[in-house]
Amino acid sequence: MSRKPAPAAVAATTAAVFRADHQKDVINRLRRIEGQVRGVVEMIQEGRSCEDVALQMSAARKAMDKAFYRMMACTMIEAVNGAEDEARAMEEIEQATRLLEKFG
Repeated sequence: MSRKPAPAAVAATTAAVFRADHQKDVINRLRRIEGQVRGVVEMIQEGRSCEDVALQMSAARKAMDKAFYRMMACTMIEAVNGAEDEARAMEEIEQATRLLEKFG
């Protein structure tokens, strides 16, 4: 007869899978941003209009903001999953909230 894994083990495995998927998503986003930034440099070197360059810079900045928020979501999920109890989870969420207020 097979035994069911303990709930904590299932949660840890689920969190690890989520983290790996999440990191892959953020890395892909950062690689796209890297390409956007290279494109902006090329636009400047080619003498493209300031408005066109600014538009592309804005798009790259917005993409970076989205990657930041995805990483912060991962931070909050890790905080909740890794907390020993509800009080500690709330402390971790509060800390992540302060980071969002500071950088977001």
